[in-house]
Amino acid sequence: MWTTEVCRTTTASPAQIWKYWNDVKNWSVWDDEVESSTLFGEFKIGSKGILRPIGGPKTKFEIIDCDNLKSFTSRSSLPLCKIDFIHTMTKAKNGELEVNHQIVMTGLMTFLFSRIVGNNIKIKLPTAVDKLIELAEK
Repeated sequence: MWTTEVCRTTTASPAQIWKYWNDVKNWSVWDDEVESSTLFGEFKIGSKGILRPIGGPKTKFEIIDCDNLKSFTSRSSLPLCKIDFIHTMTKAKNGELEVNHQIVMTGLMTFLFSRIVGNNIKIKLPTAVDKLIELAEK
């Protein structure tokens, strides 16, 4: 298993964050590593989509967990490796909202894909979360 995560606090409301999370076609607005993304159907468990990362091939994904205004997880599959993109919101002790993005890779080829795509994800994830929060706070 390989994992990385970024956690930030914000004055934005859950609805303000959720607005950007569930607008799949505009994920590229806050995540510079996304060239394009499409969801087929509603933003709910079982819905599938396609994401093209910058400089990469189109990748299918599925929403495997979704709790309105709280969290969602999308899963992409690579050969013998699954990548879960886990997004959660909770109230922080200071009353602000805590936004957490975690990426988890599992499977036999994790050792390879963690090096091929994981290192870039680890570098770029903080910027994506920061941009999401900046947009949501406007």
